[in-house]
Amino acid sequence: MNEQEFEALAAKTLAKLAEAMEDGGADVELAGGVLTLTTEDGRTFLINKHGPLKQLWYSSPLSGAHHFEPRDGDWVSTRDGSHFFAKLTTELAAADIAVDLR
Repeated sequence: MNEQEFEALAAKTLAKLAEAMEDGGADVELAGGVLTLTTEDGRTFLINKHGPLKQLWYSSPLSGAHHFEPRDGDWVSTRDGSHFFAKLTTELAAADIAVDLR
C-alpha cells in the first residue's frame, strides 16, 4: 500500500467512525486526522492516522495504546492481532456508547 492509498483509507475509516459515533450520541470531534471522543464522565478515546508507519493509533482510557495496520480489508493490531472495529465496539459499549461499526 502506498502513501496515497493509506491516506485515503485512513481518512475514510476516520470519517466512518465519526459518523457512527455521532449517530450513537457520542461527543465526537474529527480534525486534522485525529478523532476525539469524550464520554459524559470525561474519559477520552483518541484515534489518529500515523502516515509514516501506515497505521491507525488508538488511545483508550480502558486498555491503553494500540497500533493497527491495514491487513486483508481490516485494521489489525500490531500487538495482539485483534481487530480494531471489534475492540473499539467492545470498549465503547463498556463506556455506555452503542455504535454499529459493521
